[in-house]
Amino acid sequence: MNYPAWKNNLESSFLDSDASAVDKRPLVLAVDDNHDNLELLTQILDLFGCDCMAAGDGYEALSAAVDRPPDLIVLDICLPDIDGIEVVKRLQENPELRHIPVVAVTALAKAEDRDRILQAGCVEYISKPFNIKDLEKIIHQHINSPTLMVEF
Repeated sequence: MNYPAWKNNLESSFLDSDASAVDKRPLVLAVDDNHDNLELLTQILDLFGCDCMAAGDGYEALSAAVDRPPDLIVLDICLPDIDGIEVVKRLQENPELRHIPVVAVTALAKAEDRDRILQAGCVEYISKPFNIKDLEKIIHQHINSPTLMVEF
C-alpha cells in the first residue's frame, strides 16, 4: 500500500534563536469510544502524515475541538454520552468550529443511517470496518489547507 506523504511546509520559528523549522501537518481529531478502534485510527492517520488528537467520547471531542481546532474530525456516531449526531450539531452551533469537516466512521450501515448522518452535517460517511484506501481518499479530499499537498 502506498501512503501519501504530506509535503512539509517549513517555516522559521521566530521564538527560537536558532530559527529552527517547524513541520506543519494537518491536525485531525479522531473520536471513538472503543480504545482499540481509536488507537488503530490514530495510527492510520499518523501513517497518512497527520497530527492526531484523540477523544473517547462526545464531550471530550467538543472540548478538544474548542481547545485546539483541528483541520478535520473523524467521528464515531455511537458514543456513550452524546452521540456523534449531537456532536456535529454542537460543532455547527459554534462559529469558530462550524467550518471543520466531519467524517463519520460508524458501524451504522443502513441507507437511512447514512442519510441521517449526512443530513446532520457530516461531509462524508464510511462504515466500519473501513477500507484504508477509502479513508485515505476521504482524508485527502477534506483537508483544505492551501499549503498541504498529497503525493500518491
